[in-house]
Amino acid sequence: MGTTSKALFLLNFFGRATPQIGLSELARLSGLNKATVYRLLGELAAHGFVEQVGTGREYRLGPAFLRLAALREKHVPMRDVALKQLTDLSDATGETAHMSLLNGEVLSNLAYAYSNRHGTMVMMDDAEVLELHSTGSGLAVLAYSPQSFVDETLSRPLKARTSQTITDPDDIRALLPSIRAEGIAASVGGFEEDVFSHAAPIFDARSNCIGAMAVAAPVSRMTDPLRTMIRDNLMAHARQTTRILGGFPPDTFPTREPQMMLQKEA
Repeated sequence: MGTTSKALFLLNFFGRATPQIGLSELARLSGLNKATVYRLLGELAAHGFVEQVGTGREYRLGPAFLRLAALREKHVPMRDVALKQLTDLSDATGETAHMSLLNGEVLSNLAYAYSNRHGTMVMMDDAEVLELHSTGSGLAVLAYSPQSFVDETLSRPLKARTSQTITDPDDIRALLPSIRAEGIAASVGGFEEDVFSHAAPIFDARSNCIGAMAVAAPVSRMTDPLRTMIRDNLMAHARQTTRILGGFPPDTFPTREPQMMLQKEA
C-alpha cells in the first residue's frame, strides 16, 4: 500500500459514530505504527482533509471535503436522483432503501430513505463504508465486476462482521453465478445481525457496475410475500436509476418479470 493509499485508508475510520478520533486510536484501528499515522495525518491536515480539535487534539474531517462535495454535486447531482428513487422504493416496500457507490475496494453510502410504516427499521450511517464480501450490495457488485477485480478483492483478509459473515473466498465465488442469473443478491446477517438485505447492481454508460441499490429489513419481518415484493420493486427501481444516470445494464443482465403480478394472473 503506497503513501497516498495509506492516507486515504485512514479516512475510512471516520463516521457518524466516530466523528473525532485520536492519534493512538487511529493507529490501533489502522494497524499502522503511531509515527506513520502522525506523518500521514500531518499531510492530510496540510491540504485541509483533516483538522485537530479540542483539548485532546483529536482529528476530524476537514473543510476540503465540503468544497469537493459541493463541486461534485453541482455537476453530478447523482444523490438527488438516487434519493428520489430510494424514497419511492422505501414507500413501496415499507423498509429502508439505500444506494452505495464503489470506492476502491469498498462501497460508500450515497443516500438512503426510511419508511414510517413500522416502529423498527434498519438504520443507516451517512459515512458508512460497506465491505464487498459481507453485504448484499457488495455481493451484487462482485457478481458484475471483472474477474480480476473479484480475485483481487477476495485475496485480501476477509473480516467476519458477524457469526454469519461468509469469509471463505470459494464460498463467495460459488454465490456469484446465481446472483448474475437473478440480477439480485441477498445477505442475511452478513454485515449486521438480524438484517436481511437484498441488492441490485447499478451500471454506468459503459455497462460497468458502479454500485448497488438495496433494501434492508429486520429478519423477523421477512416473509415470502415481502421478499417477493422487495425483489420486484428493487429490480424495477435499480433499472430505472441506471437509465436516469445514463447507464445501461450489460446484455447478460436478466429481465425479471414481476412475481407479484405473475401470481395474480395465475
